[in-house]
Amino acid sequence: MGSRFTPPLLLPLFCLCLTLFSPTHSTDCSSLKLSGGKKQYSNCTHLPTLNATLHFTYNATNSSLSIAFSAPPAKAGGWIAWAVNPTGTGMAGSQTLLAFKNNGSMVVKTYNISSYSSIVEGKLSFDVWDLEAEAGSDGKMILYGSLKVEESAEKLNQVWQVGPGIADGHPMKHEFDKANLGSVGELQLVEKLTPSSPSPSPQVANANSGYGLRVTQLNVGFWILGLIYFIVFM
Repeated sequence: MGSRFTPPLLLPLFCLCLTLFSPTHSTDCSSLKLSGGKKQYSNCTHLPTLNATLHFTYNATNSSLSIAFSAPPAKAGGWIAWAVNPTGTGMAGSQTLLAFKNNGSMVVKTYNISSYSSIVEGKLSFDVWDLEAEAGSDGKMILYGSLKVEESAEKLNQVWQVGPGIADGHPMKHEFDKANLGSVGELQLVEKLTPSSPSPSPQVANANSGYGLRVTQLNVGFWILGLIYFIVFM
């Protein structure tokens, strides 16, 4: 039989198939390149406040987390900090990595913040290593580090912050604006499957990959291609 489909009608369906087969990503990691480029990380995300970003790699085999936290300090000569809170969701209890410039060189200090009135440099409740920091050309600071996390951890309570400066070797208090107070959230290390779903789509640890969505798109794409073949050639 002759074709019952004219090219102008076939082209939109073909373009639709190409769209369905295209990969999708909820975060464009290309826009989050670290200025230093020292390390590569498996995941990256825009944090919702303080113009901050986080690159990270979770290694489940040895229960470790490597991070690169980037943010502009509140003022020139200020500081940036990223923390894990093992006991709560706010600042109190946070195990903190804090970076600032000291005599022209970037340094990283650790603070076990037991309460809002006690911000004292000290050892954290978990092991940390490979701590370093640098000042980026875009006005941001970048804090690098690795830390031990609880075995089989699936998510962490994270806190991030920026401050105006250092006085007598101690970080000055940060602002209490909405952005500062809202700089808390969960860091998902492993994406869990929903137990109630009889046939869940494949998932991976990095939720930014969009793999499960692409599986559904492939199924729809094949169905449309089959329909086009039937109409044109049958």
